[in-house]
Amino acid sequence: MAFLSSRRRRARLVLELDDAALSRLLKSLQATTSTGAIGTTDLFMAQISRLLDQSRADWDRRTHQLSVLAYHLSESHGPRAWATREPRNASALVLSAWAQLERGRSRGPLEDAAGVADSCLRAAELAPEDPTPWVVLLGLSRLERRSQPEVFGLWNEVLTRDRWNREAHLSMLRYLGPEEMGSRIQVMDFVDAVRAHTPANAPCAATELTAQVLQYQSVLTRGGVEALLARHHWSHASAAQALDRAVHTWARPGFFHHAAALADLNLLAYALTAAERRGEARPVFEAINGTVAAWPWSVGGDPVSEFEKARIRSGSSV
Repeated sequence: MAFLSSRRRRARLVLELDDAALSRLLKSLQATTSTGAIGTTDLFMAQISRLLDQSRADWDRRTHQLSVLAYHLSESHGPRAWATREPRNASALVLSAWAQLERGRSRGPLEDAAGVADSCLRAAELAPEDPTPWVVLLGLSRLERRSQPEVFGLWNEVLTRDRWNREAHLSMLRYLGPEEMGSRIQVMDFVDAVRAHTPANAPCAATELTAQVLQYQSVLTRGGVEALLARHHWSHASAAQALDRAVHTWARPGFFHHAAALADLNLLAYALTAAERRGEARPVFEAINGTVAAWPWSVGGDPVSEFEKARIRSGSSV
């Protein structure tokens, strides 16, 4: 992850974060979309295939790229057309399944859940070492509120292939929460187990702090007196210790190397601001340098505006 110059940079929402190759591809796809030809041209398939082939040896990078592409193309028929044209291309199958999953999350029930699952299973057969088909199946099971034994089975399939997969850890964290199919106790047990076995700079290192932010935001959304007192969440030992473990290392140049590192720094900046630890938030904002991740800022309104207000409160000059 590159930490940029000391010159203040305008805050902007960047789905791809600091992935330059993915950024170039998204711009190209946007240009293709404007012509109305996306999904019917060889250019669409060749560009995405080239990018995903380059990241095939880096499961963390590949998962990030597929997640961003799936979100970006969730309303396009391009991914499904690619999978239809190349039914033995694992990348095409996973992207098509993930894009359909994203569309289901935004619209409601999936149009063809069985088809999504079938695409993932075929991709898993074609590329048995690839964790991403299992990541998508995990997301599908969450959306369909599947039983815990089934979901844990998929979780184990991911870990067998990519032990520190960030997307899978965050997916399990939300699944085990009281808003989905678990409880606060299950979240605490999961976080404790992850923290005990995870390197401090692993791609899934933000699991613990994510759990704290989710709990804080659940109090905020209740409104009333509880929301007014939500800031006290960060004075609890578990929340304060999670911040303490992150604040002294995450923003150091070279500490994080994973694809979504800037998203994790956004999370840390948000939490430090919520905890009114503004002086400690300042170097984190400086490391982020204006690259905004939608969550967790979006809970308070427009993510760019919320980020900018918090950055100003921290006293950051960049």
